[in-house]
Amino acid sequence: MSGRYYFVGGNMKQEILQRFIKLIDSGCITIPFAVCWFFYYGDKVVSPYYNRGNWLIIFLFFILYSLLGKLYQAYLVSIFRISEIIYSQILSAFLANAILYIIICLLTKNFPNIFPLLLAFLAQIAIASVWTTWTNHWYFKTHKPKATAIIYDTRVDLKDLIISSGLKKYDVQITVNIRECIANISMLENMKMIFLTDISSHERNIIIKYCIGNGIPVMLIPRIGDTLMSSAMPIHMFHLPMLSVTRYRATPEYLFAKRFFDIFLSGIALIILSPVFILTAIAVKSDGGPAFYKQIRLTKDGKKFNLVKFRSMKVDAEKDGIARLSTGTADDRITKVGRFIRKVRIDELPQIWLIFIGQMSLVGPRPERPEIANQYEKYLPEFKLRLQAKAGLTGYAQVYGKYNTTPYDKLQMDLMYIAHPSLAEDAKIILATIKILFMPESTEGVSEDQTTAISVENH
Repeated sequence: MSGRYYFVGGNMKQEILQRFIKLIDSGCITIPFAVCWFFYYGDKVVSPYYNRGNWLIIFLFFILYSLLGKLYQAYLVSIFRISEIIYSQILSAFLANAILYIIICLLTKNFPNIFPLLLAFLAQIAIASVWTTWTNHWYFKTHKPKATAIIYDTRVDLKDLIISSGLKKYDVQITVNIRECIANISMLENMKMIFLTDISSHERNIIIKYCIGNGIPVMLIPRIGDTLMSSAMPIHMFHLPMLSVTRYRATPEYLFAKRFFDIFLSGIALIILSPVFILTAIAVKSDGGPAFYKQIRLTKDGKKFNLVKFRSMKVDAEKDGIARLSTGTADDRITKVGRFIRKVRIDELPQIWLIFIGQMSLVGPRPERPEIANQYEKYLPEFKLRLQAKAGLTGYAQVYGKYNTTPYDKLQMDLMYIAHPSLAEDAKIILATIKILFMPESTEGVSEDQTTAISVENH
């Protein structure tokens, strides 16, 4: 999902107005930084800029904040809660400030006082809070909830998701089975938004053609075949249009560059984080057990390797030989130290070494245990399609899903990543990972029902 306002089916005036409001936000967030530059940092560079140079620095901050805001979905007031939008804007402002401070250090050949920039950041937090609250109030005052229909086949939980997320943009008036809908398709006549969930291509095409013909926007949850088709390359043969669908289509240039950045970034991380490694290892060993925990995982083409983490559970966590899913912070097998290092993701750090030596990548499908993969493949044979690419420390499913996202949805997300390999997508996922580091819901455990259903644990 891109970080722009969505006005599917809306008029041009609305879209222009909301783009303008987005620019106002970026401009207002830029003002505190501009004040800092003009009244403090600008005079400290080795060769002070003339007017154009000063404005170029200000414009650079504006562009950085806007791009980060788009990445972190900081403008989607119609979809996300106020708190989520404010968090995204604060994170975008923080990173933009940090990048510009590094540039300032290079320009001044020194480490200038950071206090003025911290004051500017506090002002930016206040601006983000006011802008988001006002824009949210304005949007829902001037835009009535869209009359919405949910059309399903086997998956019927979308209405509950819309309600539980507090999404006020959609007024679900119809929830209907696909066969009933096709038998009486005129029921969609007054709808302003249609959601399609897990519907076969033939039936879905009937609905899509009707909606496009009547100007009704459609959002759909794809099936696995749809996700695989998204990687299709259009070609022409025999004077006919064709789509070429193949296995993981990664170019040699991409794989070479990806490996280069894996080595470069993991090498820097190992050096910078070495004190954290030492302190964590000492803390984990305080209960008498080993500092590290090894576990067999699967990577590209089903190859097995030893995934290494800082141990966060008791030594006898699986003394009965039965692997179980973690139930999150309520799991009594997690140690006191383990609870903390899981919360701040420190338990994952030893995997940086695995990235450095080439057993993992920074970005890729999350490696699963053979036991859990076998369980999933019993009812989801396509789950093994995740193994087309090398396993990663972070990935599409980790960024946009949760710990307890269903295996089917995790598979869909991983296949979306595999379908379009690029350094730009890798960079986007790495930056998006920063956002979820402080979001506890991304590491929620699973319920007892899920634990019973799939009696394996993914440490």
